[in-house]
Amino acid sequence: MFKRAFFHGLTASVLAAIVGIIYNRIYFFATEADFSKVLNIGSITGISVMVCMLATFIYFGLATWLKKTGEIVFNFLFSIISFACVMIPISISLPLSIKTPELFPGLAVPMVFFPALAWYTLKPLFTGSNK
Repeated sequence: MFKRAFFHGLTASVLAAIVGIIYNRIYFFATEADFSKVLNIGSITGISVMVCMLATFIYFGLATWLKKTGEIVFNFLFSIISFACVMIPISISLPLSIKTPELFPGLAVPMVFFPALAWYTLKPLFTGSNK
């Protein structure tokens, strides 16, 4: 079961990183706002991998500990924590050298939801007959 959860988290982290990088490029071309000093390819990938792998361990722990309700509890926690993390890009103070800092939440807030969306999108691929 852990092997399946691990590959689910790894695949979700790759998907979230790819979508985050694509969204970063689209946002740059749409607004001409460059936030690469704060949010670059490495940080987008690192955060996606960190969040999805942490979610993997929490999911496995809850699914093992709470056999019948573990997945429901995990989904609820992951969604609530994702919504709570919206405050991070809204409250961050950017360096003075960054132009148009007011556009940063438009870039970073949607990215907060990419790991959870990737997790939930790929979940059907990793659920088998014996969860």
